[in-house]
Amino acid sequence: MHKISTKLVNGGNDAAMQQINTINPPLHRASTVLFDSYSDMLKANCGQFEGIEYGTSGLAAQKAFESAMVELDGSYGCKAFQSGISAIAMVLMAFTRQGDHILICDNVYGPTRHFCDGFLSKYGVKTDYLPSSAGADVIDFIRDETKLIFMESPGSNTFEIQDVPAITSICREKGVVSVIDNTWATPLYMNPFELGVDISIQSATKYITGHSDILLGTVSTNERYWETFKKCCGLFEAFAPQEDCYQALRGLRTLAVRLKHHELAALDVATWLSEHDMVDAVIHPALANHPQHELWKRDFKGSSGLFGFTLKEEFEDMDHSLFVDNLGLFGLGYSWGGYKSLITGGKFMRTNHFGYEGKTIFRLNIGMEDVDDLKQDLSKSLQKLKK
Repeated sequence: MHKISTKLVNGGNDAAMQQINTINPPLHRASTVLFDSYSDMLKANCGQFEGIEYGTSGLAAQKAFESAMVELDGSYGCKAFQSGISAIAMVLMAFTRQGDHILICDNVYGPTRHFCDGFLSKYGVKTDYLPSSAGADVIDFIRDETKLIFMESPGSNTFEIQDVPAITSICREKGVVSVIDNTWATPLYMNPFELGVDISIQSATKYITGHSDILLGTVSTNERYWETFKKCCGLFEAFAPQEDCYQALRGLRTLAVRLKHHELAALDVATWLSEHDMVDAVIHPALANHPQHELWKRDFKGSSGLFGFTLKEEFEDMDHSLFVDNLGLFGLGYSWGGYKSLITGGKFMRTNHFGYEGKTIFRLNIGMEDVDDLKQDLSKSLQKLKK
């Protein structure tokens, strides 16, 4: 008969409790994972154990989420991270070394650019920026030391689209790793691996989780680059919080329904704005007047809820407060893909020339509210600016 202190340590490990069959995966909170045998530990000691050896390897909820993303992406492997930029940073570190040169499309997510210029540059990796509408012309930018091309199609602020198949064809020919941030479309509306991309990144913070309460990122790769990436993740002991992976997996279950609502609602608002007397340009890839609309029709299966617009009259920055601060249904905040409509505004700087230089771009995340209510909110607030 064991004494009380021993019972306190070992109580509650009933084998029957570990065999409960539920629809959703169990949530483990664990650092130590117990081996079934000493021989398994010996395999782990020399990197040959195929199971889970420690909490940083990823537990049940993370593995289930990654498995679901592999199926959704049609990829070989997937790894989850604590945020979108963590996923991006791991890719850039895994496939570059001192003396390498990489090409980044000019319209990428701001923190991607900051990581390249502020971190990779310190370790001797040179970054150049491609025009945001790049295609076969990337051949003119590739050097002998070019190792990676990073796309974001469309970009999440200015919405240019790259000719992804043209770029990936050149990458295969030159032995360059092709990477894309596919957060805007998700794998439902654009599958990068069908277009020849090697590595696809999602900020699962956005549409995957869908409720503005989780920070999470994913990286999916083809078979060729999986082992290299997996090894780098192991060196950093990269993993994602179990509760967040659980919530992301739950978000996946309703992604198709939510994304269709975002798509239709955003197209409704975008079409309405394009006819407003104060609006100059609506920047939405699914509209026929978008500069790369034909590429969108060719490569995408749908559009999401994020787009931008500019005004005919360029007011002073603070004067725009009359419009933005009077909105009742649009929250003023970063990120997107959640159920609540959001707005941001600002002018963007690019290395290359682009179509909206010097113009304030207002970016709308169209959420789950009634579309007529959103249009009325925008209309009333624009009138404040007009007066």
